[in-house]
Amino acid sequence: MIDGPVNLTERATPTLLRVEGLTVRFPVRGGLLQRTVSYTTAVDGVSFDVGRGETLGLVGESGCGKTTVGRAVLRLIDADAGSVKFEGEDVLAADGSRMRALRQRMQIVFQDPGSSLNPRMRVGEAIAEPLLVHGVCKSTREAHGRAADLLDRCGMNASAMGRYPHEFSGGQKQRIAIARALALSPRFIVCDEPTSALDVSVQAQVLNLLMDLQRDLGLSYLFVSHDMGVIHHVCGRIAVMQAGRIVEVGGREQVLRNPAHEYTRRLLAAVPRARVG
Repeated sequence: MIDGPVNLTERATPTLLRVEGLTVRFPVRGGLLQRTVSYTTAVDGVSFDVGRGETLGLVGESGCGKTTVGRAVLRLIDADAGSVKFEGEDVLAADGSRMRALRQRMQIVFQDPGSSLNPRMRVGEAIAEPLLVHGVCKSTREAHGRAADLLDRCGMNASAMGRYPHEFSGGQKQRIAIARALALSPRFIVCDEPTSALDVSVQAQVLNLLMDLQRDLGLSYLFVSHDMGVIHHVCGRIAVMQAGRIVEVGGREQVLRNPAHEYTRRLLAAVPRARVG
């Protein structure tokens, strides 16, 4: 439930993603046999839109449910209620073949690139794998050529192709993860705290890369973060989340300079003004 004045359609571009009443519950287990004794609601009736070429920031404290929202939108975890429409198609009702097709258009960049990359796969293989699995490339050679191009676009030398993830810094690994997310030419990417594990200087480089890719490729982002400074830098609109609910949605300047909800004001009060001004 949203308190205060909110305009869910305050953007200049057509809707790409529409989420309505999204609810996610997790079982609470107890007893000797660890049976389900109750449920906890992690996401409670969340609704928002993302326009084409737009970045919507989803911000809130740790544990508020924002990462769960991002994963439920992509059906990486199951939702208990609500709807997710991507380009008018019902994501939550899609069968196996339709979901496979949707996954080419909807991708995710995780918070920790070290754990999201397979340590036993060379970088070139990791980026080429989805191209071969989805039949985008017909040969390994073609897929590896495409992988080299993606690495170059993300600021990595093609020599990285034959190396393993542990040989790279955190910022380099995140660039590799972004290149892999781009492999299937998606239109929408969930960025789940993609810079929170990086040094401040490297954060800026990765954020600028994401913004350049958005400009060049027309990407839409759902940008999940607890950092108001980062949200201010990359997002045109902001949705503020508290305890599983969105309490405020609006344009960046509206939310950051004239917040309608007390929780938003508390979040902003905890941030040095230089980070959001």
